Amino acid sequence: MIFSRKCIAGIGFVAIMLSVGCNDDSKPASGDKNNASQDNSEAAMPKMINFSVVAEYPHDAKAFTEGLEYVDGVLYESAGQYEKSDIRKTELQTGKVLQQQKLDAKYFGEGITVLNDKIYQLTYKEKTGFVYDKKTMKLMQTFMFPNAEGWGMTNDGTNIIYSDGTDVIYYMDPATFKQVKTVSVTNQYGPLTNINELEYINGYIYANIWQADVIVKIDPNTGKVVAMADLANLRQQTGIPAPSANEDAPEVMNGIAYDKKGNRIFITGKNWPKLFEIKLDN
Repeated sequence: MIFSRKCIAGIGFVAIMLSVGCNDDSKPASGDKNNASQDNSEAAMPKMINFSVVAEYPHDAKAFTEGLEYVDGVLYESAGQYEKSDIRKTELQTGKVLQQQKLDAKYFGEGITVLNDKIYQLTYKEKTGFVYDKKTMKLMQTFMFPNAEGWGMTNDGTNIIYSDGTDVIYYMDPATFKQVKTVSVTNQYGPLTNINELEYINGYIYANIWQADVIVKIDPNTGKVVAMADLANLRQQTGIPAPSANEDAPEVMNGIAYDKKGNRIFITGKNWPKLFEIKLDN
């Protein structure tokens, strides 16, 4: 999503656990999550997942990453911003763009997912989605979705799963584009908003939280955050600069991809010059 200079990105673990946020005109305000009792909060506390960096790969520092997926040895990525949005196939080892499809200037590209040899992509505020041929990347179809905004996207092998910046995750039939069900994401304090980029891994939904360098692990049946990884010090470890007033500098962490065959998790961020393979609980 668009980074707001009104808030500081990378607020990390403390903000998510204590639900400290910052309202912005272009983003939904987080609800009050401090109503639960201390005992109940402790009982529902998500498990903390340690992380380690396994490998580093080059990443296009001009790509405002909104969606990331790894399929059949290739990275698929959606880059956002008006007049700059595209969808691309990238070689992991070199960061070389193998194929690319630009969006019309009026669209802000968002999350993507690959299902049944098709690539699905959301847009930010245009309520429009695109379907591309996986092999050729040619546009096959457009569809409409009812949400005011489109954010992250993944799939469970049957349905498309997407987020819109609220606490709700939506399931969509890829054939009819109709909503099948919704799930509200909650942590120990109540609804958790700003659910962003998504990745379905071994029966769970892993999600970026907008403006926080954390990844949450969500039970798709209950919506409960069962675990979370605090990656607040990833930048310091890997040389990624902190967000700044420079619009071309690295911004928020966003982008999760899973290599099912290799059991590898990849992450990156908006305008990050690197992409990382990390070890979580995979």
